[in-house]
Amino acid sequence: MSSPKVITVLGRPGCHLCDDALDELRPIAREFGASIDEINIDLDDSLLLQHLERIPVVLVDGAELCHLFVDSTAVRAALS
Repeated sequence: MSSPKVITVLGRPGCHLCDDALDELRPIAREFGASIDEINIDLDDSLLLQHLERIPVVLVDGAELCHLFVDSTAVRAALS
């Protein structure tokens, strides 16, 4: 049996696109038994510099799938 998948969302507090992404990802995570790991880029200078203009960034098991908006088809495919 494979281990549960992890959806990682790089974002920051107060980001409405990040909140929207999390709202869209929560039911997908439940559907596939995945967990969501939220990472605040404000706490890591390297992540902040790399991703500030691209958040939210969505990864599944470490592989970047989309940024700015959720590509639910790509997320579902990665979780399948």
